[in-house]
Amino acid sequence: MSSLYNFKKIEPVPTAADFIDIILSKTQRKTPTVIRKNYNIGRIRQFYMRKVKYTQDSFEEKFKNILDEFPKLDDVHPFYADLMNVLYDKDHYKLALGQINTARHLIDQVAKDYVRLLKFGDSLYRCKQLKRAALGRMATIMKRQKDSLAYLEQVRQHLSRLPSIDPNTRTLLICGYPNVGKSSFINKITRADVDVQPYAFTTKSLFVGHMDYKYMRWQVIDTPGILDHPLEERNTIEMQSITAMAHLRSAIMYFMDLSEQCGYSIEDQVKLFHNIKPLFANKPIVLVINKIDQVRPEDLPAEQRAWIEEIMNQDNATVLTMSCYNEEGVMDVRNSACDKLLAARVEMKMSGNKINDVINKIHLATPTARDGIARLPNIPDGALSKTKYDPNDPNRPKLEKDLEVEAGGAGVYSVDVKKRYLLGDEDWKYDTIPEFWEGHNVADFIDPEIEEKLEALEREEERLEKEGFYDNNEPIMDEEEEELRSTADAIRERKKLIVQAHRTARGSKTAIVPKKVLAKNATVDEMNDHLSKMGIDANAAVERTRASAAGRKRTREEAIPDEAVKDADAAVRDEVVTREMSNLGFRNVKQKKEADKQKKLNQVQNNKMGKRGEADRNIQTKMPKHLFSGKTSMGSRDRR
Repeated sequence: MSSLYNFKKIEPVPTAADFIDIILSKTQRKTPTVIRKNYNIGRIRQFYMRKVKYTQDSFEEKFKNILDEFPKLDDVHPFYADLMNVLYDKDHYKLALGQINTARHLIDQVAKDYVRLLKFGDSLYRCKQLKRAALGRMATIMKRQKDSLAYLEQVRQHLSRLPSIDPNTRTLLICGYPNVGKSSFINKITRADVDVQPYAFTTKSLFVGHMDYKYMRWQVIDTPGILDHPLEERNTIEMQSITAMAHLRSAIMYFMDLSEQCGYSIEDQVKLFHNIKPLFANKPIVLVINKIDQVRPEDLPAEQRAWIEEIMNQDNATVLTMSCYNEEGVMDVRNSACDKLLAARVEMKMSGNKINDVINKIHLATPTARDGIARLPNIPDGALSKTKYDPNDPNRPKLEKDLEVEAGGAGVYSVDVKKRYLLGDEDWKYDTIPEFWEGHNVADFIDPEIEEKLEALEREEERLEKEGFYDNNEPIMDEEEEELRSTADAIRERKKLIVQAHRTARGSKTAIVPKKVLAKNATVDEMNDHLSKMGIDANAAVERTRASAAGRKRTREEAIPDEAVKDADAAVRDEVVTREMSNLGFRNVKQKKEADKQKKLNQVQNNKMGKRGEADRNIQTKMPKHLFSGKTSMGSRDRR
């Protein structure tokens, strides 16, 4: 049975110091950490504004979770509201949540003020100091909430230990003086394990047990014992019982001990009943007289019996007797209380405003007899004459259980499911029946005329053999088949030649020359020979190639200038290069190469730094002096 509220899901509330550590470490992890003074001032402002806003959002998220998860006394059921007031003091609880809400607004205001100031920061140092001041003020506000956070954590721990009570379900509420047998009764009828001791106030809080009755789930609540004194003088333990009796729709089971072994007289127990009777309004009341193994109501004096009869007559209470010691009447008391509560709930629903809407939707169909003939149940004679199974009869029919015991028990015996097959022959029961063979369903290949077809096929084969159909071994081919076969032989022979040529070429050690290079060095005669081998007439292609080559200029390799021309060209070339170097500011080519080399060296460090970002980890000094230096010299630490 699930509770109306689940207080166990409330997240733990950290202390003020842990709260600050959680938020600041999260800010450090989730935001950039590297900023430089030579950055643009707008970028520096944005860097620190982001940290302040992120810290404020983290505080806001944590505070919102706390305020949303803790129950609001105005929204929960009155039973839980009064119970929390008794246990934790309603004013203190509301004050703690109010202080958390106030801290949330203060931190929001601090973040807004410092973000506004950061927009006017004129240097990295000033922006950093404003950020430190903002986070410092937020931390100071959190430190002031130390007591509220500690109180809320204690409330959360206690709420998570409260029993799951559904205020609207079927409930039996047990109450009475201490040590009258309330906890013993709940242990008898439910699976609850409430501590039972021979002294008062063993039960100090509400305990809940669950049971089934008439296929319905019931909850039974054991309340701490209460004493007969004014409401203002009751302690927290007694007030829990008062709260449960006042707000839960349940059947009240008031326990009395007539033997007075609980330490309180019968008169005191009757007075307590009349004192708390206003809490029982509109609820079924069951007066349970416990410990009848010691004293029964008939053994009491007339005056004391009159007190019990007065309760039974005036307050419409049902008086039941039982003894938890020898379990006499325990189940009768439980059943009577459940029946009375069910009747009261039905009566309450019938007197409500919703009953008319429900009745209009219900139609009760009453069947009518079609004739006057009595149709009795028909039981076969075999069922009537069958002897009743007796496990002690040696001639009894053996069951599967008996066969299992004889064969070695569970895990050894295997049930024979084939012995009850109804087949034409009893010998067929244990035949192997293949269902699938080589991935095919055997039933798909079953042909009822397979034997007749096989005999016809065998007769045809015998006839063909007698006629000499299989005596001629030479293949019979027509002209098309002969032509096709000759063409196939030629293709196979050609493939063999190609494979041999390929293997020969692959075994050679000469390098493979690309086709583009071969094309550059190819001559017209080679092209003519290649096309002729392929059976193509290459005369037109050769003429066209030679005609186009006649009007083409010679390449530099084809030209063979004399030495005089070479010398003239070299002088002109040197003059042109010198003129270009002078225009660039260099005396010669060597000086330009040296300049290019220095330019590349200077760009190496800039290229490395260009790949870094503001979020990259930066180590200013690779070898800090305080870690790698000291006054002791090498080898001077040996004190031996």
